Amino acid sequence: MAPPESTLPYPLLHTDKKFVVLSDWDGTITTRDSNDYMTDNLGYGAEKRRAGNLTVLAGKNNFRDAFREMMESIVANGHSFEECKEVLRKNITIDSGFKDFHRWLKANDIPFIVVSSGMVPTIRAVLENVLGKDEANKIDIISNDVEIDADGKWRIKYRHPSSGFGHDKSQAILPYRSLPNPPTLFFFGDGVSDMSAARYADVLFVKTKEGGDNDLHAYCVKEKIPHVVFTNFAEALPIVQSIVRGEKTVKDVIGADVTPENLTCARQ
Repeated sequence: MAPPESTLPYPLLHTDKKFVVLSDWDGTITTRDSNDYMTDNLGYGAEKRRAGNLTVLAGKNNFRDAFREMMESIVANGHSFEECKEVLRKNITIDSGFKDFHRWLKANDIPFIVVSSGMVPTIRAVLENVLGKDEANKIDIISNDVEIDADGKWRIKYRHPSSGFGHDKSQAILPYRSLPNPPTLFFFGDGVSDMSAARYADVLFVKTKEGGDNDLHAYCVKEKIPHVVFTNFAEALPIVQSIVRGEKTVKDVIGADVTPENLTCARQ
C-alpha cells in the first residue's frame, strides 16, 4: 500500500545516527493531553470527548474525524486559536523527568523528534514556555498544522488528510527502516493517536497514568505488541542509556524474542 500523501514537509532524516528517539507530545511529554484539555474546558466537554475516543478504539470511527469534531466544538464555542494557545501556556505542564531526558540526549548527540497528532503552533507555544524559545525551536516537530480565516475561525490542517489517522505517525518512522544502516528507534506514546506507530519502533515505551485512559497500553496488550511501560521519563532514561551504552540489547529490554524476521512480521 502506498504511503498517504503529506500536505506538509518533513524534516531531514538523521541518516548518520545510531539511535533516534521519537515521542508523542500530548499525554506523553505533557502531563495531560492539551487537546483533551481544550475540548473538555472550551469545547463540548469530557464526556462526549471520551465517548468519541472509545468509538475509535472500537473501530467504529477513525481518529481523524473524531479529532476534527473535538476541535470544531472549540471553534463553535467562539474560542480563537490565540486564546487556545494562551490557555495551554497557562495550564499544560510537562513530565518532570523530560528536561533531564532531553538534556542527556542532546549531550550524547541523539536526535529527538516530537511526532504528534496535534498542531505545531500549540506544541511550540508550550515548549517555548518550558524550554525557552531558542531551545524549543531546535526540536523537530512532525505534526499537523492549523488554518486560520480572516474572521478568526480556525481548523486543523491534517498532514495526511487521506489517512484515517489524519497524521499517520508510522510515516515518521518507516523512512528510517529503509536506510542502509537504520538506527535503533525508540518511540514514546500513550494514546489512540499512537496506534499507527506502535508496531514500528525497535523499543516502544508506553506511558501509563493512574486513573488515566491508558489507551495505547490496552491496544498493545490486545495486539500483543512488545512494549515497555513507564510513568515518567526519569524511569525511561536509564533504559535508553543501557541500550545506547551497549549494556543491554533491545531483546533484553522488551522481553521478547526479537529478530529482523519477526519484527517485519509484526509490522505488517
